[in-house]
Amino acid sequence: MLVIPGVLDANQVRDMRARLDAATWIDGNVTSGHQSARVKRNRQIEEGSEEARALGSIVLDAIGSSALFIAAALPLKVYPPLFNRYGVGETFGDHVDNAIRIRRGSDFRLRSDLSATLFLSDPAEYDGGELIAEGSDKPIKLPAGDMILYPASSVHRVTPVIRGERVASFFWIQSMIRDGAARAMLFDLDRSIQELATTGDPGSAPLVRLTGVYHNLLRHWAEL
Repeated sequence: MLVIPGVLDANQVRDMRARLDAATWIDGNVTSGHQSARVKRNRQIEEGSEEARALGSIVLDAIGSSALFIAAALPLKVYPPLFNRYGVGETFGDHVDNAIRIRRGSDFRLRSDLSATLFLSDPAEYDGGELIAEGSDKPIKLPAGDMILYPASSVHRVTPVIRGERVASFFWIQSMIRDGAARAMLFDLDRSIQELATTGDPGSAPLVRLTGVYHNLLRHWAEL
């Protein structure tokens, strides 16, 4: 579980919300698997619509500029971002995301190693609507523009909204590193290297060797 703050700034969130508020929303079960459809009540922007593609491109540009996201996810493929909203009484019960995501009408498919939720509503705008996921010791409800990254294999849910509306973008990532434990070790190693580089001599022999270990492990484990 990793919070990635400030993926979108306040102006980007405000513009995106205005465009989403004016968009056409449909039943969220259009992208659900059989089990999920039984516990899911929300709305989505139609996948592949002009607005979904335009707003999704903004999200993709933003995460592509996030060093923290790149270091943690080591992304190989990212599913085109989708957008959902939960009004009063809407919820998504316990479920696990589909292992393989296929974009309808195309040959695009990925293995869902990681799930991401990018919050587009500030917590004060709604009550309820928390993300509850295995591996987190508390409900997740982040400021607008912040994102949570978590294993797609985890059981998770969105609690019922009891006031206001919860708006978010969500998508899945296939990592170059399939194994979650290996990916976590690489993330810790990368963060350690970055910290050492800022506090010491970035050209020191020990740091160069440590950087070499990181890249050799990445080379050994990566699936492209």
